Amino acid sequence: MTTSSTINSAGLVFDNSYARELTGLYAPWQAAQVPQASMTKLNLALAAELGLDAAALGTELGVAIFSGNQVPAGATPLAQAYSGHQFGRFSPQLGDGRALLLGEVIDTLGQRRDIAFKGSGRTPFSRGGDGKATLGPMLREYLISEAMHALGIPTTRALAVVSTGEAILREGVLPGAVLTRVASSHIRVGTFQYVSAQDKDELIRQLADYVIARHDPALSSAENPYLSFLQAVSERQAALIAQWMLVGFIHGVMNTDNMTISGETIDYGPCAFMDSYDSDTVFSSIDRQGRYAYSNQPQIAQWNLARLAETLLTLIDPDPERAVLLATAVLDSFPQRYQAHWLAGMRNKLGWTGEQPADMELARDFLASMEGQGVDFTMAFRRLADLVENGDANGLRDLYDDASQLDTWLPRWRARLAVDALDAPQRAAGMRAVNPLYIPRNHLVEQALNSALQGNMLPFEKLLEVLQNPYQEQAELALYTEPASAAAAVGYRTFCGT
Repeated sequence: MTTSSTINSAGLVFDNSYARELTGLYAPWQAAQVPQASMTKLNLALAAELGLDAAALGTELGVAIFSGNQVPAGATPLAQAYSGHQFGRFSPQLGDGRALLLGEVIDTLGQRRDIAFKGSGRTPFSRGGDGKATLGPMLREYLISEAMHALGIPTTRALAVVSTGEAILREGVLPGAVLTRVASSHIRVGTFQYVSAQDKDELIRQLADYVIARHDPALSSAENPYLSFLQAVSERQAALIAQWMLVGFIHGVMNTDNMTISGETIDYGPCAFMDSYDSDTVFSSIDRQGRYAYSNQPQIAQWNLARLAETLLTLIDPDPERAVLLATAVLDSFPQRYQAHWLAGMRNKLGWTGEQPADMELARDFLASMEGQGVDFTMAFRRLADLVENGDANGLRDLYDDASQLDTWLPRWRARLAVDALDAPQRAAGMRAVNPLYIPRNHLVEQALNSALQGNMLPFEKLLEVLQNPYQEQAELALYTEPASAAAAVGYRTFCGT
């Protein structure tokens, strides 16, 4: 890739490879001007990681840049084009309907990062929408994405939320906002689908070569770089979805335009974390058939990868039948890839240091013991760590409506522990290091957002602070470990915010 750099007073040094190398996959565009911008939240730690001048960004200059009112030197704002299967139905042209890629920077570790807006106004891809975003959903994305980062789960991140001074009509009149989002890239499965739908072999090769150079440069010298690329994306997604499942995260809208090639979680609209374990949990208000339920997420990831594979067939092999065979072999390996990541994570969560043939069955049986018993998913693993240390199962049993299945499971689990030579304090500490105590509990998120909309950011700031250290118990934060009441949890739904 060629390079060109321009510096401005906020420390932003842009090197916009997507704009240079993928003409035809975007529309140059400008953010809408907003009437009364003000900084609601600035991520100082992320700004430092990006090598930005946090002090300058905290002034009116930062407000002007992150509201879209001022284009910083070297930026090339553009709306990316992509397609997508939305709830299984193909839309040939979606694209950034309310987002803009401002440009790319090289962070302090030498990694290329996108800086993009969300809620910055209409684009050529808006499809009749106003292109705006409201404050609540943008703060929600900030909160959840930063929580995911603290959990060690690959994710896009939030750099800033700016209030725009606009009144946006949704279910009511709500305050407007623009989110600034950072990602390794915003290239999606849907980006490949958009190019494939145009039936231009050279353009799909150009896109694939660009993405390999950006995300998997070592693959450029592979025997079959495009097949190896499909394998790499599959591996990243297998690892990512396993991490979601291990913490009870439900994305809610796993359309192909919401699956990144980089393996980062993206688009925190109707997402949520489970309280009580239920493998069929759905929070999204628009997922009426449960397509993206908790337990379906691995299968949906594989389905999405099949759509990516379809776009790469002509690159994988000129013989269509051989291309299909090669791609199918990669796709067929996804369940095994996913299970390997999930089981490795479950072994850590359950306190096992080695590998035994029956581990998968025993891990699944622990989840089965929770099904339908009102068991808080997060606390169950923490109580299991307590049990390792103090030998008392009552704390764990108290989470269950009926602990009979658990009582059958516990002796098998104890026998499995005995296989590994590890003392109890070490084992318990290891379990607590991978089983979070603090997650974005749905009722706490809603309380924080409601307070923010009333002008009080303190609950948001406190919750964000707690979520930055999800594994280390602090006695004074017990409130943040408690699930919502049963009455409050029933029928809880999340929304896209569009």
